[in-house]
Amino acid sequence: MAWPAPAATGADVRAVSTVGDGGLADRLLAVGNGGAATKQKSAVEGKYWVPAGEAERQAATECGGEDARPLLFRKYKLRGSILHPYRALIFVRLIAVLLFFVWRIRHNKSNVMWFWTLSVAGDAWFGFSWLLNQLPKFNPIKSIPDLCALKLHYDLPDGTSKLPGIDVFITTADPINEPILYTMNSILSILATDYPVDRLACYVSDDSGALILYEALVEVAKFATLWVPFCHKHCIEPRAPESYFELVVPLRTGRASEEFVNDYKRLQMDYDDFKMRLNKLSDTIHKRSDVYNRTRTPEGDAQATWMANGMRWPGTWIDPTENHRKGDHTGIVKVVNGSEVDANRNPSFNTTDVCLPMLVYVSREKNPNYDHNKKAGALNALLRVSALLSNAQFIINFDCDHYINNSQALRAAVCFMLDQREGDYTAFVQFPQRFNNVDPTDRYGNHNRVFFDGTMLALNGLQGPSYLGTGCMFRRIALYGIDPPHCRPGNITAESNKYGNSTPLIDSVSKAIKQERSTTPPPLDDTFVTEMEMVVTASYDNGTDWGKGVGYIYDIATEDIVTGFRIHGQGWRTMYCTMEHDAFCGTAPINLTERLHQIVRWSGGSLEMFFSHNNPLVGGQRLQLLQRVSYLNMTVYPVTSLFILLYALCPVMWLVPDEIHIQRPFTRYVVYLLIIILMIHLIGWLEIKWAGVTWMDYWRNEQFFMIGSTSAYPIAVLHMAKRLLTKKGIHFRVTSKQTNSNTDDKFADLYEMQWTPMLIPTVFVLVANVGAIGVAMGKAVVYMGVWTVPKKVHAALGLLFNVWIMVLLYPFALAIMGRWAKRPIILVVLLPAVFLVFGVIYVAFHILLGSIIPI
Repeated sequence: MAWPAPAATGADVRAVSTVGDGGLADRLLAVGNGGAATKQKSAVEGKYWVPAGEAERQAATECGGEDARPLLFRKYKLRGSILHPYRALIFVRLIAVLLFFVWRIRHNKSNVMWFWTLSVAGDAWFGFSWLLNQLPKFNPIKSIPDLCALKLHYDLPDGTSKLPGIDVFITTADPINEPILYTMNSILSILATDYPVDRLACYVSDDSGALILYEALVEVAKFATLWVPFCHKHCIEPRAPESYFELVVPLRTGRASEEFVNDYKRLQMDYDDFKMRLNKLSDTIHKRSDVYNRTRTPEGDAQATWMANGMRWPGTWIDPTENHRKGDHTGIVKVVNGSEVDANRNPSFNTTDVCLPMLVYVSREKNPNYDHNKKAGALNALLRVSALLSNAQFIINFDCDHYINNSQALRAAVCFMLDQREGDYTAFVQFPQRFNNVDPTDRYGNHNRVFFDGTMLALNGLQGPSYLGTGCMFRRIALYGIDPPHCRPGNITAESNKYGNSTPLIDSVSKAIKQERSTTPPPLDDTFVTEMEMVVTASYDNGTDWGKGVGYIYDIATEDIVTGFRIHGQGWRTMYCTMEHDAFCGTAPINLTERLHQIVRWSGGSLEMFFSHNNPLVGGQRLQLLQRVSYLNMTVYPVTSLFILLYALCPVMWLVPDEIHIQRPFTRYVVYLLIIILMIHLIGWLEIKWAGVTWMDYWRNEQFFMIGSTSAYPIAVLHMAKRLLTKKGIHFRVTSKQTNSNTDDKFADLYEMQWTPMLIPTVFVLVANVGAIGVAMGKAVVYMGVWTVPKKVHAALGLLFNVWIMVLLYPFALAIMGRWAKRPIILVVLLPAVFLVFGVIYVAFHILLGSIIPI
């Protein structure tokens, strides 16, 4: 293997990066406030962005603010040379769409009028949904955190810090579909992040109640005593060991290369041992439990699961029984660690930090008589437990497969929360989602950069981005349903009918409003442990505002979007934080079926929100108009798929002997349609310029939207119709992130086709278009001599549409090929052969049956 090479010297080498055409670099990481920042000004601005609000910034700098807090981020707006053409194109296309719609109404001529009526309705909806998507992007704003200013004002010379506390939440539901190794790497990256150890706590929610998760945390706490000092000593990135050791030349800063290599070798061996212990946990627990069950359990009793200390595990048992099976077990809260590192165990690190952040295991009570409210219920349980233990001012949550990729990420989010201009009014800071297991071509659009780097970034110019479920730092009181300062009454009293009957919890809410936190955990005596277990009982939410006006919202498949909507509706603003060195990375479901199941849940939850009291048209009293438009677009977009599916099935008309046209005159209709479509892509070209995405990202977004529009989105609409009739919502299905263990191919799942009924419409659309092209070739052979020029033009225009659909469904065609898709050139050879077969079949049928049935 290649040993780590020395990196550039300097503690902030991560911040020194090149400015690309499409985005801003994180040069402010290496720049202080005031004059130092000015020196790097030209590097920060980039090609498309210029500073915004400099007069406001200058005034704030001069007065210092009422509380003398610093300015901790910079705003940037689009240059006029790209913003003005962008806005002009949006306006011109809006006029073009209106004129096109009027033209269609005036020329209401078609072979099939019912189909013409549906197509006009579809065109009207396309124009409306495009406008909903486009209007919120009218004023993109980019915000860059100033980490050096944060360090200057909040890190003290004696090594202590004035930074606020942060509680980190990780949620996991299934140790099989969500591999333990992913979860443990996420936790290790949190424990090793660059944030004061006494102001950081990590809470892990295990909805399975399995002992294996708790004992894995114990192993993590042991390995962290080596890993965390190694990370701090050598300033390595990323700080998730699995990702770090996969690097050919791991990134680091430091000077003693020989010392680093020795430490690296040792840590790599220790990490291999750590993974072996994790892999053996299941067998270890079973063997230990078998021994204890034989010696301590009366014959005939249920086979319990036993902990290493000889105590029965209160969660899920090996032999499931009442109150001890998955979905029916008692609540558990255990503080795993918060102790000092044993210096004798790691003598080479004894000059570095010797403490670890507090690590807490939580498994809320499960009872089949109660609705557990999926992920939102788990997050609210963590919110209550953390309030009792640490009560940090800020909270950030991660999915179990996401890890901190940039150790400065938590500090970057805090920059927005503490800034003197907008900090007190900022409810949460959302980071884009990044994935490190996606195939190089991103076949199924997993990166979704058009959304993360375009749509979400543009919302910075309004009230801010929506909550995206992971990688989001909240202000605790915003989750508690407290209004922002400018809308808040003078005295706020925490009441039991709102927060529950736990007196310590109600006291913690009052302290949170005053921005107080616990610097050290309270004594973990039996009374306090009982109190923590009480706030995670299945019945605790009953009769309270939890899941309604407090915490994460219940009764919807996508708790994230509606929670963000509730917070925006109270008048809070939010911020979007992008970093040149990505803040967080996760794992995406690269198998098409798992990806589509994920899309069904997201889109179905969006529709549920529209048909609830959180409808953007009527909810959220303090929402800005364009912010309301943005939420409306997020809730109704799946409906577009019904009209796309209608158009995608048009090729079956090739099987009809006579010409059938959606609109007459057909040639002019297609020309108008092409102009409107071209204008969409011109606007998209400008968007990818200022968003910093590539044409490949844009194109993958278009392709997967077509795949989703013929499969997942229509299913979501059907689910919504079912909910309206039966009151049963979207079934929550944990997305499997488990990879194929029988192969060394990192992207093996990409080539595994798992058939499901939702794929039937997509298959039909693909076959219809392939067949249409083949039949068109056959008709050309049969009728070319008698077709008029207009008919030939109409046929060519129809084929153009067929080919366009085929190109958009190209990734789906590869999915059908399975492992053959490793050589996409096969599809290039196969498709013409299929076209030829359909053409020959048509000619044969025409010769045999042409005199009987007109074909």
